[in-house]
Amino acid sequence: MGSINGYDALLVVSFGGPEKPEDVMPFLENVVRGRGVPRERLLEVEAHYQGFGGVSPINQQCRDLIAALDVDLPVYWGNRNWHPFLEDTVRRMKEDGVRKAAAFVTSAYSSYSSCRQYLDDIARARAAVPGAPEIVKLRAYHDHPGFVAAMADHTREALARLPEDARAQARLVFTAHSIPLSMARTAGPAGGAYEAQLRRTAELVTTQVDEGRAWDLVWQSRSGPPQVPWLEPDVCDHLEALHAEGVRSVVLVPIGFVSDHMEVIYDLDVEAATMADKLGMAFSRASTAGTHPRFVSMVAELLAEPEPAPCPAACCPAPVRPARRPD
Repeated sequence: MGSINGYDALLVVSFGGPEKPEDVMPFLENVVRGRGVPRERLLEVEAHYQGFGGVSPINQQCRDLIAALDVDLPVYWGNRNWHPFLEDTVRRMKEDGVRKAAAFVTSAYSSYSSCRQYLDDIARARAAVPGAPEIVKLRAYHDHPGFVAAMADHTREALARLPEDARAQARLVFTAHSIPLSMARTAGPAGGAYEAQLRRTAELVTTQVDEGRAWDLVWQSRSGPPQVPWLEPDVCDHLEALHAEGVRSVVLVPIGFVSDHMEVIYDLDVEAATMADKLGMAFSRASTAGTHPRFVSMVAELLAEPEPAPCPAACCPAPVRPARRPD
């Protein structure tokens, strides 16, 4: 077994998703377990999945990414909420003799749900497997040139899909998963890291695409009780506000996600696209990083970096009731 920077395996850790209609409700129950989410909400989200055949694209996108990786290490894959479950994968790694693995998480930013929760998942899986290998989570990569280049290329492609007369004035609208304000305030070692990192990514992508172009950062996929404040504005509300300002063409850029999974497809390609059509706005949506060559090569570059320092114990603390939503 070879080694890169002290690692003898790479572990890809992702959210997971159903791959047939009968998987959908058990998957959703895994996602929301312990949160007291009303059954009505689960049925609503289940309908989103069933409208696409009961299949989330996220698992196949993980397979595609793994197939594209060019790393001289065995690559394993484990999910938080659906097969292959992380604990089962860690057990197989132990049986295969893996001693120390790097974990690449399919989330680029720092917050409880996008970083700390994955660390907790890894710790829980290792605790369940006596003799489990050491697993080191690679750093947040929101500003890595590979991620930025992939998103810049996809943004240019989305601009090119607009009618020619709509391109010059098109607003770039960057989107990310909304989180509760309480979680946003405590993200990172000093707080506020989630929103600050997303703004930095948006700035870097815009500079590569068209430095002078106007852009906004907005939010999607909110869940949770209405009395709990979350990051705003919602993408559909923002499209209405832009229309009122006279903006007539937009490109949505989902920088908060690394694959075109169900939240991207439903919230942007269905809900936001329907809103833009209702408003008479020219609309295009950039792809996520996916298997763009620079994003794929970024993983090997992260492996070669010095081992990241452990997160401080107080970094991205868990909320009283973790706010999670299906992919």
